[in-house]
Formats: sequence, C-alpha cells, structure tokens
Amino acid sequence: MLRVVTYNVHKCRGVDRRTTATRIAAILREIDPDIAALQEVMAHQVELIARELALAYVMGENRKHLGYAYGNAVLSRFPICESRNYDLSVRGREQRGCLRADIAWKRSKVLHVFNVHLGTSYLERRHQARRLVTAELLNDVSIESPRIVLGDFNEWSIGLTTRLLRSHMQSADIRKHLNRSRTYPGFLPLLHLDHIYYDQDLTLERLSLLRTRQALVASDHLPLTAEFTMP
Repeated sequence: MLRVVTYNVHKCRGVDRRTTATRIAAILREIDPDIAALQEVMAHQVELIARELALAYVMGENRKHLGYAYGNAVLSRFPICESRNYDLSVRGREQRGCLRADIAWKRSKVLHVFNVHLGTSYLERRHQARRLVTAELLNDVSIESPRIVLGDFNEWSIGLTTRLLRSHMQSADIRKHLNRSRTYPGFLPLLHLDHIYYDQDLTLERLSLLRTRQALVASDHLPLTAEFTMP
C-alpha cells in the first residue's frame, strides 16, 4: 500500500493566526504518509517538517516570501532520485509552479509525482492546464512508470484543467469515497480545490480527509490522503 497526501499548508499559518510548522508536522505524523505534497510552504518550514518525520524532501521554489524560498514541496519515505520545478506562471499573476519528484518505489519502480498549485484566475488556469499536458511536462516520452498528479488546482467547477487531466488519467472521486463534493475551507466546505489524479497502473483503494480539531485549525485546507496499490 502506498499512502500519498496533498496538503496546502497556507504558509503553516492557521486560522488561529499562529504560524507553526511543528503543528503541520504533527498532523502529517498522524497520517503517516509515504509521500506528502505540500503547497504554500517555505523552505525552512519544509526542512523542519522533514526532519521531524525523518523524510527526504525536495523544494520547488516559485518565488521568495519573507526572504525564504516559497512554493511547493514533496516529502518521501523513499529515495528521491531526481526533481525538477516547472514554471507555470502567467504574466501579471502570482508566480506558480509544478514540482516533479521521481521517487524510487518498490521493485525498482520509479514513481513520478507532480505537485501542482494553479492560479485563482479562470484564464490563468486555462493557460496552465495546456502547459501541464505538454510533451515537456506530463506527457514527456521518457516517463514510463506510474504518475500521480496532485495539489491545489483552485478549480472548483469542471474546467479545462479537470477535463484535460481526466482525459489522460484517473481522478480520485471524493463523492464516491468521501460521500461529499466539497472540502474547502475545512470548517465550512464550499468548494473542492484539492485533487488527485493517477495512472491506471495504480489502484485507488481508499481516499480520506483528516478533519481532526488540530487539522481544522492548522490551515484553511485539510489534508487529502489517497492509498494506492499496484498490481
């Protein structure tokens, strides 16, 4: 079983206005993921979280925040062979990116994890969606092993990103697994922003959303966890 979580940690600043990476680490420890994809995180926060959980990590810097590298990160129980950060920024909008981490999984399989954080503008996301499915990124011919694409897509309806990714990959259906259609914000869910897509080589066994008291306070997003097996 492979346990993968996507979590927008909101700079580790909770709804109680406390900024603490230690609290995020405690939440992830409760989930005990093999792979964690974090969005809106700073480099020094990732370093602390990875150290607390004894995980390897890579950071994908999209810009600076308070003098620190800021963007997406992937943490892994397995060795990370290689990583690359793709620029998805659109002129005039906040800098965005997609972090690819190639992870040495069991039986010498390499799992390609793409951690995505898309923009809040409709036109911005359309541009980013087309970029995602290019031969340079998700459809790179050198990728032969399973892919998982996950993160904060900022797409609360079925837009171009959803349609393109569903045409290439399987989608983790929260309605089927969680009996709900909304996950954000944690306290009063109105939208569904956090998504997980995966290749058919993988089988999704379980999808869960951590809604503990601590998780509801630690960020405006909740961690979404998928458990996979591979025939």
